[in-house]
Amino acid sequence: MPEEHSQTTMAVDELQAIIQRCQILEEADFKGEDFNLFLVAGQKCLEDGYAAQLLEVIQNEKNKVIIKNMGWNLISPLVRCIFTYKEEDDKREHCLRILDQLAQLCNPKELFLGLLEQIEQTSGDQVCQTVMLLLQPLQTVLLKLQNKKAYSVGLSLAMIMNQLTPLPVPYTKQQIQEDKLGLCQCCNAVVDFAKPFVNEVVKNMEKSSEYDDMELKEELLKFCMKSLKYPLLTAQLEQLEGIEEHPFRHFATEIINILWNIRELIPLVFLHHKGKSPPWENQEFADIERKNSADSLACLSYLMFVQHFGIECFPVVFSPSYLLLCNMTHIEVLLKRTEESMLSKGLDLFESSLLRMEDNSLLHDYLEFRDFINVPQDLVKIMTLCPMEHLRKKSLSILQLFIDKFDSEGKYTLFRCLLKTSNHAGVEGYIIKNIKDQIHLSLTKEYDNVWFTGHHLISLLDLVLSLPEGAETDLLQNSDRIMASLNLLRYLVIKDCESDNQTGVWTTLTRIEQNFLKPLRVGLNMSKAHYEAEIKNKKENRKEAHSSNTVCSVTVSGEKMPAMTTGMQLQVLHSALFTFDLIESVLARVEELIEVKIKAVMDENS
Repeated sequence: MPEEHSQTTMAVDELQAIIQRCQILEEADFKGEDFNLFLVAGQKCLEDGYAAQLLEVIQNEKNKVIIKNMGWNLISPLVRCIFTYKEEDDKREHCLRILDQLAQLCNPKELFLGLLEQIEQTSGDQVCQTVMLLLQPLQTVLLKLQNKKAYSVGLSLAMIMNQLTPLPVPYTKQQIQEDKLGLCQCCNAVVDFAKPFVNEVVKNMEKSSEYDDMELKEELLKFCMKSLKYPLLTAQLEQLEGIEEHPFRHFATEIINILWNIRELIPLVFLHHKGKSPPWENQEFADIERKNSADSLACLSYLMFVQHFGIECFPVVFSPSYLLLCNMTHIEVLLKRTEESMLSKGLDLFESSLLRMEDNSLLHDYLEFRDFINVPQDLVKIMTLCPMEHLRKKSLSILQLFIDKFDSEGKYTLFRCLLKTSNHAGVEGYIIKNIKDQIHLSLTKEYDNVWFTGHHLISLLDLVLSLPEGAETDLLQNSDRIMASLNLLRYLVIKDCESDNQTGVWTTLTRIEQNFLKPLRVGLNMSKAHYEAEIKNKKENRKEAHSSNTVCSVTVSGEKMPAMTTGMQLQVLHSALFTFDLIESVLARVEELIEVKIKAVMDENS
């Protein structure tokens, strides 16, 4: 025991010896060796549990000059020691007081670099703990800096955000409540850290209408843009039951407040990013910055127009169609992503933009904007390829909402575009059903809708009433489209008398028969014969096989199915035959209706 006591007091004695030696030196006479000896002795005091003695040395007025020049060296061992002690340990409290004293006494420039280095070196589970520990001393030091203050604030915020960005963002209610890595708490602490610098910008802007020092404002703007991309773009921002103050909603409110206070909120929403970022010589860097900026602006629009953060600052003078136009770029950015958090934000932003509008009020001219063509195509991709069912269903309902908002010419143009680009029989069938609904409105309303009657409709019917590859078309794969087309044709034949011919269907009947009905009949006969032969083969093979559970493979619509028993394969083949029978029954009904109508007209004329 005495030996241990002598070792620990030796650490304090060594420190006292170095301090006494340096007390008699002038500041300019401190050598590199003195710095090293001070660091080693100070570190040994901390490691041996003598933080209280070290605190006394630091607080001693006589040592002020020494601590000012050398104290910043202690940051690294000090942080290590703080993390080894438990919350309630007195030694931890001593270490925290040392950290506070260093922030007050050290050379600001040296300590600033020491603190940043410590943040840069941290990783994994300790990132948030380290950042939260060092934010207060870092803020104290930055407020003391005279030169390059804006640059130093920007560097600090950038370093902190770069360290936080690799961490996973809590998404579910449970993850947010647990806040395992401390990210929720840390993000809000970083905003508090930035507040004095925001206040400084606000004061300077109030003093002068032509605020000259834009550097600090630009650094705060960069921080807000980074925060919008991470964590807010990834975060779950809906109100969650049981969480009184949602940490990310609070963080979002604070970021919006900063943008409003530095007068950047409305310009960002409408003018897109107008920051003074230098032009990159490297095209790759320029592209990355453009993409990051697009993500941040998309998130900002979501926060304002869906979650209504900062909406009270928003001028109520813009038409719903103009707001939709402004948001379409952001919607496109979000819908091109595959992550659920971003896709759902894109769908919510699109939906809320459309719900502000009256049906049939969106002018067809808007389809001249590239986004208005790209976004519905993105919706189609989500509807057909997204693995999440709730997002597939939502995108379908939003596509219908988008269609409903257009005027007649807009609907007509959109239908043509989607029929040509969707490459999916289910989507094409859905569009054809929409065309039928529009024709029905045109025939039952008093006013004449030129886009869904006459020569415009005939041009559209040429697209609808055709088989992509004639009689060779895969009828099973295209069954949704074919059934919708037949139902439309049946409706036209019943609803539009040959004498009226409002839709023009009777004029173009020969072409419809040539391009659609005849090849469909031939294709049906070939497909049925093929599948019936397959069923016959399977049944014969099953008789020959030792067991009916023999496993083999089958190809349907050009795709090889997973290995199945013969019984399962027969089920699939019978299901295909049932589809062909369904198509054939509607085709027969259409042919019968056409024949009856033509006969009736001929009887009238004879």
